[in-house]
Amino acid sequence: MSFRVRRIALSGMVCVVLSGCGYQDSRVAHHAQFSMIGMSVNDLQACAGIPEKTATLNPHTKLMQYSYKPSATGSFSISPLNLATVSFGGTGALCQMMVRVVDDQVTEVHYTGDDDEMIGTDGVCSSVVRGCVRQPESTSAKVKGGLFGPVSAFHSPAIPAQSANSVYNLPLKGDAAAGAPAAAVAATAH
Repeated sequence: MSFRVRRIALSGMVCVVLSGCGYQDSRVAHHAQFSMIGMSVNDLQACAGIPEKTATLNPHTKLMQYSYKPSATGSFSISPLNLATVSFGGTGALCQMMVRVVDDQVTEVHYTGDDDEMIGTDGVCSSVVRGCVRQPESTSAKVKGGLFGPVSAFHSPAIPAQSANSVYNLPLKGDAAAGAPAAAVAATAH
């Protein structure tokens, strides 16, 4: 077999191994953290479904929670001669996606829980956002950068800067007693 054929075969095997271990799932989950920024709340619900929980933080900001628990994690354990237990493989057991929505637009996407797979982080969460990535809504952001671009399987993207209204419970005009501490109001009121 020629060197070129061996190299192609090895590249193909590496792709198969990485896809089976969570690499691609992690990239899908992190791609969504880019592409969902700016998405309307109606488009979010159209592609990810109705949230399990919603919390209104202030008149401008709400948090929406989506949860996913895989039916099987693919891990197994053996106990040779009953001396010790060794666990192999598997995926995380729970993904919770938290979405910050400000004035009906997505501004942040976070993943929490036991959501890592064998290779990459947050891969279990790909099931929650896969519809939003595979069939982008009209308000989805375009993610540029080619095959490896800005999306990584090993870390979440940086969090976009948030407005003061989305971070603090600022008092409404004429209501100095409610909302954030005075220092926070002074720091954000320019």
